[in-house]
Amino acid sequence: MESDELVMVMKKSPLKKRYFYFGCKRVFDILCSVVGIIFLIPICLCVKIAYMCTGDFHGIFYKQIRLGKNGKKIWIYKLRTMVPNAEEILQNWLNHNPEKREEYLKDRKIDNDPRITKIGNFLRKTSLDEFPQFINIFKGDMSLIGPRPVVPDEVKMYKKNRKKFLSMRPGLTGYWASNGRSNISYDERIKMELYYIDHCGFLLDLQIIFDTFFAVIKKDGAK
Repeated sequence: MESDELVMVMKKSPLKKRYFYFGCKRVFDILCSVVGIIFLIPICLCVKIAYMCTGDFHGIFYKQIRLGKNGKKIWIYKLRTMVPNAEEILQNWLNHNPEKREEYLKDRKIDNDPRITKIGNFLRKTSLDEFPQFINIFKGDMSLIGPRPVVPDEVKMYKKNRKKFLSMRPGLTGYWASNGRSNISYDERIKMELYYIDHCGFLLDLQIIFDTFFAVIKKDGAK
């Protein structure tokens, strides 16, 4: 083989491997999403009954605009874990706790969040609130594994790495989500999400699946 031809093969091989990886990843996503949606049906029924028993007859689904691949706006679905007037409660809390406002804007979390219901707390601890995102995966807006999707104004925290962060489909779980989640600062989260984008592959995805399973069992970082 001529030296120039060898150089061309070496340049093309990694790209072909990436196409193969992402192709397999999409097939795996579809299979997993079908199974997840089947399990979602009885879960939704149980959650609806549980809320009704507490006198809460509002809808059990919550949807929010997040950023998908290449910055496309997508609706992601979750089981509702907060009271219906959650935004009003959040604003009141921030107004009465100005010293916590900066901390909230930085890490996007509140200790002992007053908006979360008892049922919602259980759903979060067990990660069952994320199950409706199997619908997003089936539609192709998300993947089983990838960086967690962020709200539009949150992506600015990635600064010069915005484009890289938005270069992949967001995931139901991922390197950050399977390694501490709420126990990790947002700056560390950014580093972990970008690490996955740079090193994603079959072995890392398999590791994340196992880590996610054990994190859910141990309720590690769930809030």
